[in-house]
Amino acid sequence: MLLIADSGSTKTDWVLVDANGKKVETSTIGFNPFFHSSSIIESEIFKNEILKKNASSITKLVFFGAGVSNENKKKIIKDGLISIFINCKDFTIEHDMKGAAIAACGDQSGIVCILGTGSNSCFFDGKDVFENIPSLGYILGDEASGAYFGKMLLIDFLYKKLPENINTKFVQEYKTDKNTLLDTIYKKPHANVFLASFMKFIVANKNEQYIRQMILAGFAKFAEFHISSFNNFSNFKVHFIGSVAQLFNEELYETSLKYNFKIGNIIQKPINSITSYYCKKMGYPLSI
Repeated sequence: MLLIADSGSTKTDWVLVDANGKKVETSTIGFNPFFHSSSIIESEIFKNEILKKNASSITKLVFFGAGVSNENKKKIIKDGLISIFINCKDFTIEHDMKGAAIAACGDQSGIVCILGTGSNSCFFDGKDVFENIPSLGYILGDEASGAYFGKMLLIDFLYKKLPENINTKFVQEYKTDKNTLLDTIYKKPHANVFLASFMKFIVANKNEQYIRQMILAGFAKFAEFHISSFNNFSNFKVHFIGSVAQLFNEELYETSLKYNFKIGNIIQKPINSITSYYCKKMGYPLSI
């Protein structure tokens, strides 16, 4: 049985596929080796009844994840998986950029961008990914990500810069204050996920001019720092993976006109495209 995982910092999408093409989907929390140990990964997977029930049947496991940036980080993920999937001898563990590239491009070349909880970009030649600009994480980078926009919203709230109607809605929605917010951000784990959680509010108010301008400003930074870093970006389609890209596709297209890049695929959840790709490679039926 084949098991495929696409893991961001917030959520991991899992798909199990047998040789007849029967597919079962499930999810767990997101796993990022910068923030999660092998033991946490193991314990969270063990909580999932579908994964636990089918663990011994898994013979090939493909895992794409945020933060899987070097061999040490891959080992953290693998050590968390091998104790659960004891009969699996074929592990593929790669950065989520590789999974995004496969989902968007298959075996073709293109520029691929992730706009989810975090953000990143790469050039994909149909086989390997090449990063011009490093991913700096939610404190120094992650432009145009959920964590970035959540941070911008909170900065304006705390500096009392929100428009009055937006501020009123925010206070009614969250009933929070400076101390609570700062304690959560600076003293509790997974601040990036907490910041990204405010995307729910941002999406609910996406037609407000303040929100629209914030999104356009974030997309502009992403285009300047990431897309424009590729010297030949105008020769390739630029593909986007993630909920932020999908939910604000109109603003994304507007940004593409301003910065002269061609948008290719916009995919909210890459797991289905990744699954089809590997099923085809393994000769599994594609009618799943």
